[in-house]
Amino acid sequence: MKTKPNPLPQKDVTMYETGNDITQKRRIELNALMNKRLASAIDLGTHLKQAHWNVKGPSFIGLHELFDKISGAVDAYVDLIAERIVQLGGIAEGTARTVAARTRLPEYPLAIGDGMTHVEAVARSLSTFGQEARNTINEATALEDADTADVFTEVSRGIDKWLWFVEAHSQTKV
Repeated sequence: MKTKPNPLPQKDVTMYETGNDITQKRRIELNALMNKRLASAIDLGTHLKQAHWNVKGPSFIGLHELFDKISGAVDAYVDLIAERIVQLGGIAEGTARTVAARTRLPEYPLAIGDGMTHVEAVARSLSTFGQEARNTINEATALEDADTADVFTEVSRGIDKWLWFVEAHSQTKV
């Protein structure tokens, strides 16, 4: 009987040699941190595609196009995070099973169609991921990696913008 491979990293992390001057110990910590965020970023992309494909109602075209634009932006954030992992000698771990095991995002509801329910669900996912990105800025700074902190500053700024765009669809009163 075959056993399933474990999608989570082993205790002995394989890191490629690099001329980067960040210590290997710190690079290993950064690798683990960024792979957690990579999982959530990939999962966020699936939430947006789920909303894009299934949105219904009077705001269909606007939301359909908005969710697709945000999905494209999230794809760029995924690449940014994965490439930073590899720049530091790590392995970007982005398989479906790894993502499912690591994501910190809430489960996206499958049985919804109306635009406002998708707006609420997407806003919740963006908000959760934005908080993770901001926490990563602080964690990377504590590990003395300003470049990784800068990556997540860029990501969090973008996520905050998209959260604003999504929430604007449901905000009518102060």
